[in-house]
Amino acid sequence: MSVILLYLIIGILAGIFGGFFGLGGGIVAVPALVYLFGMSQHQAQGTVLTAFLPPIGILAFLEYYKNGFVNFKIAIFIALGIFIGSFFGAFISVHTSTLILKRLFGVLLLVVSIRLILIK
Repeated sequence: MSVILLYLIIGILAGIFGGFFGLGGGIVAVPALVYLFGMSQHQAQGTVLTAFLPPIGILAFLEYYKNGFVNFKIAIFIALGIFIGSFFGAFISVHTSTLILKRLFGVLLLVVSIRLILIK
């Protein structure tokens, strides 16, 4: 199987997760790029953020909007928070060691998993 095809498969799976759960497809794509392709945590996160922006931002929005599930008043404030938060998150991430970043990402996945399994 070609590398490009594997990238497409990762993107499709991440897109499904992102569109279904809300931009959470990085949970699939980041580990796949790190463990299957040997990317650093920094490279994987940056690559995934770049890849997710247009397709999820536009296509998922259109589908939710078409079905009446978009509240623009709330979305504007959330977008402003994301705009500010993503800048600081990326800044901190870039200045954090790969090992620490990997461990923090793992802790996030673990905490989310435990909460989903145990909390009703």
